[in-house]
Amino acid sequence: MKTPIGQFRIAEKIGGDSPTGTIFRSRVPLDPDQPLPHTEDLVMSRILWLDGSDEDNANTRDRYIYIHGTRHEDKIGTPASCGCVRMRNADVIELFELVDEGTPVVIEE
Repeated sequence: MKTPIGQFRIAEKIGGDSPTGTIFRSRVPLDPDQPLPHTEDLVMSRILWLDGSDEDNANTRDRYIYIHGTRHEDKIGTPASCGCVRMRNADVIELFELVDEGTPVVIEE
């Protein structure tokens, strides 16, 4: 349940047309009148779905490991997720625009 390390690629980009702060459940944007997911670790603003390139992280896509925005921007830099890489919403939106599917990603301890 930790963030995997090693070599990855961006397998899929999700949410490019969504407003800042959009909350996603199962990679689908919630409508404003829908109830929030039962988690504190909301997936927000954009999703960069990772696919592992190493033997040790080959299950990353199946684990639904993303780079995504969060409503807990004050916790960035501290472990607080079940494996995803959380970013400030403005930062993940900027990153989303700068990278393409297939872009290599390296996660180090």
